[in-house]
Amino acid sequence: MTALDLARWQFGFTIAFHIVFPSLSIGLAAWLALIEAMWVKTADESWLRLSRWWTGIFAMIFGMGVVSGVVLSYQFGTNWGGFSTFAGPVTGPLLSWEVLTAFFLEAGFLGVMLFGRNRVSPRVQLAATVMVSIGTLISATWILSANSWIQTPRGIDVVDGHVVPLDWWAILFNPSFPYRLVHMVLGAFLASALFVAAAGAWRIFVGRDGEAERRSLSMGLWALIVLAPLQIFAGDSHGLNTLRHQPAKIAAIEGHWRNEPGEGVPLVLFALPDMATETNRWAVEIPRLGSLILTHSFSGSVPALTDFPRDDRPNATIVFWAFRVMVGLGLAMLGLGLSGLVLRRNGALFRNRTFLAATIAMGPAGIVAVLAGWMTTEIGRQPWAVWGLLRTADAVTPHPVVDVAIGLAFFVVVYFVVFGAGILQVLRLIAHGPRAAVLAAAENTADDARPARPMSAAPDHESAPTSRHDTKDTEGAP
Repeated sequence: MTALDLARWQFGFTIAFHIVFPSLSIGLAAWLALIEAMWVKTADESWLRLSRWWTGIFAMIFGMGVVSGVVLSYQFGTNWGGFSTFAGPVTGPLLSWEVLTAFFLEAGFLGVMLFGRNRVSPRVQLAATVMVSIGTLISATWILSANSWIQTPRGIDVVDGHVVPLDWWAILFNPSFPYRLVHMVLGAFLASALFVAAAGAWRIFVGRDGEAERRSLSMGLWALIVLAPLQIFAGDSHGLNTLRHQPAKIAAIEGHWRNEPGEGVPLVLFALPDMATETNRWAVEIPRLGSLILTHSFSGSVPALTDFPRDDRPNATIVFWAFRVMVGLGLAMLGLGLSGLVLRRNGALFRNRTFLAATIAMGPAGIVAVLAGWMTTEIGRQPWAVWGLLRTADAVTPHPVVDVAIGLAFFVVVYFVVFGAGILQVLRLIAHGPRAAVLAAAENTADDARPARPMSAAPDHESAPTSRHDTKDTEGAP
């Protein structure tokens, strides 16, 4: 493998870890804001217990997102010097504005959100939570504006080997930005809804059937029913936008090699795209349906992969299957939500163990779909680092192969140790449930209590006080 291959593997590996945590942070922050609003409105203690439970989980996920994000910014300097030299005048300010707006907003209110319970009024607690949620959305806006500009660059000139910004409004609101922002935020909400629903389903499945667990499962499923159809519509609009501005990516997504006169474009359900022979092996197709989806006409045609030089084509095999994984999981989410609606009407939502097991199994599906969508977008952008302007081969820093290999190996080991431990702690917080969160919060909000460590908003529940009452949840489950 070349240094370019290894640098791409390293960036892909680190961003695949990172994207999990901001996606969940965006959705969970909005979820917590909703819970806090219900607590302020109703003064029902069950909403407070639910909030304490999920605040600890959010704290761990948010912290891992911040740490993993810092690593990515360093790689622009270490591995992608050509990209930084060329595109830095645009990407640098965009990422700086994210820090000056979103990070400062989140940092200012995160402390109140995590440690302000019983020290500020419920309304102030709600306001802080809402501001953190807004901060996550602002952060997503800047990041996706930068990423969308890489995909559809506008508002610049190229002078002496680097871009010169001419129109910041055109840069910020480049042609693919609105579609990409909506698609990503909805994906984050769906991933979080599945995560919340799966956590509630797990607790119910193992016999901890309390009100907090039921609300997690129920509200997560309601979110799926609302968000999944919206995501299907947003994804279709995003695909049509991509067809206009990145036709080679759409050709790879569809596994579409060549246009046959008068036949339209088939929808390829299953195939193994072969880059060498420029064909699909073992293809299962529906004639003309691809034309209907992409052009809203049975006879419409779209650019095919063979219309582009070989060096300008993305890896059709990976892009083809990544897209189908994303779409398949999206349809499965909608099916899960509708199945829950049927069981809800029959009064069996919390008693059907097969459905509970299916919900638990679908817990990671939202994150997998986000990763598959990211692979579709970024691998589909190849061989361009900045579409049509800078090739990835020209964006990499010319390091020796061994140096990049050592760096990649180091990241793999450290990431699996550090973030593996963090993910295990998140699972422990889910397993211990709302009762343990309430006990730990009582310790941390006592008159003489102070945070014992930076992440004490997500405490070690095994050190929480115990009594004979601790063997059951506050909702009364044994």
